[in-house]
Amino acid sequence: MTDEQKKNLEQQLWNIANELRGKMAADEFRDYILGFIFYKYLSEKQHLFANELLETEDVEDYASVKDQGDIDAIKEESLIKLGYFLKPDELFTAITKKGNADIEEESNFILEDLQSILNAIEKTTMGTDSEDDFNQLFEDLDLNSTKLGRSVEARNTLISKVLSHLNRIDFKLGDANSDVLGDAYEYLIAQFASGAGKKAGEFYTPQKVSTILAKIVTADKKRLKSAYDPTCGSGSLLLRISREADVAEFFGQELNRTTYNLARMNMILHDVHYSRFDIKQEDTLEHPQHMDERFDAVVANPPFSAKWKGKDNPLNETDDRFSQYGRIAPSTKADFAFVQHMIYQLNDSGTMAVVLPHGVLFRGAAEGEIRKYIIEQQNYLDAVIGLPPNLFYGTSIPACILVFKKCRVHDDNIMFIDASAEFDKVGNQNELSDAHVTKIMETYLARENIDKYAHVAPFTEVKENDYNLNIPRYVDTFEEEDPVDIEAVAAQLHALEDDMQKTDAVIADFCKELNIPTPFKVRAA
Repeated sequence: MTDEQKKNLEQQLWNIANELRGKMAADEFRDYILGFIFYKYLSEKQHLFANELLETEDVEDYASVKDQGDIDAIKEESLIKLGYFLKPDELFTAITKKGNADIEEESNFILEDLQSILNAIEKTTMGTDSEDDFNQLFEDLDLNSTKLGRSVEARNTLISKVLSHLNRIDFKLGDANSDVLGDAYEYLIAQFASGAGKKAGEFYTPQKVSTILAKIVTADKKRLKSAYDPTCGSGSLLLRISREADVAEFFGQELNRTTYNLARMNMILHDVHYSRFDIKQEDTLEHPQHMDERFDAVVANPPFSAKWKGKDNPLNETDDRFSQYGRIAPSTKADFAFVQHMIYQLNDSGTMAVVLPHGVLFRGAAEGEIRKYIIEQQNYLDAVIGLPPNLFYGTSIPACILVFKKCRVHDDNIMFIDASAEFDKVGNQNELSDAHVTKIMETYLARENIDKYAHVAPFTEVKENDYNLNIPRYVDTFEEEDPVDIEAVAAQLHALEDDMQKTDAVIADFCKELNIPTPFKVRAA
């Protein structure tokens, strides 16, 4: 698929999404359109897989299969291979056809049928290895919501229309080398994030920031056994890693239930087999779900300065993730609690990259003690990268990327990069370009000083700054102003004075002819 065809597809999907919008907020109609796209994906995947099994049978098109024995055999194979099952009359094309049928021929009411189909998909996985990955996956698709229409008929008409639009789009699932739908899904998530305000931070990290994190944790690595995101949102950051290296397994945790569903859908839509990902829904700091695991790559964009229980939970004092640092991160700012948790989950040869607010670089008290321990005692901090302001949806504050490694090659210094001044202005938002990403990565990998952009700080320098990591302490971006030519300025002032006197004289002559007083005292030449 060409770039132009890809853009056309994305625009088609966005137009269909807006069919649903009405008076709904971005994060509300997002759940419907992405849910319907996901159902279409599951249906087409089932259809293709079943047709492969039917190649030697009399009926080769799964949509036309009536024999229950054949259907049962296909179900058994589907649950192993796909992790779910759809009957022929539950396929997307079948329900779409009914919803858009001529009402004189048959009923076109599909809301109950559609709800039953979505429930049936989940039920087929019960008792199988994929149960956790499909459990309540469609719970946010309330087909009886008045936001879809005040009457049942209005809701039925709208949903039937949307399904019909989607049915005409070819996602090219039969092309093994194509990830058209995965890319389109990512595009829609980005579009919804741009309209979701503060809520966008719950599920989306700007693509170029995700790319930087992914490139950092995969530097010099073509394969990873595991990748982990403790605040995984829609899962886009984890999936971005797979564009840089082959990842055997993905792990993540997400607190928000709706976003957790989105992450699981996103994994499946990118053709990540259910056996290769483990996404959990819980509070990562209070109820971590992967404590026994250690990961090759750890990435995250945690909620900035979120509240957590901190000292209010006595168990945190003895928790292996937090106890060795001497202080507990403040309950009003969980930033370092997330860092400590991620360090705990990182394996000895892995790399960790996390997006945080600038305050973590210089705030004192407990955070200052934790920062000092990480640098002085553990020697895990590898780099600090300052990003431009207004990159993230819902907040205009600048952020930074901290890079950690337990076995550092450059173990006697810390790399500082100030990329805060280099960005493109796109509407009300700042964005990084491919060139900006390339410069950041080349600088990080080269690990050399660049005037007004990067500095490799030896530990002695960091210690002299009392472990304060504020980037301007290490990267001097001060620009000297051009020297002022006093004589030239004086000559300009004299010339202006002469012009003013001439202008005053002209005005005074006009006032005299009009027999009115001058608005100023005429100055002598």
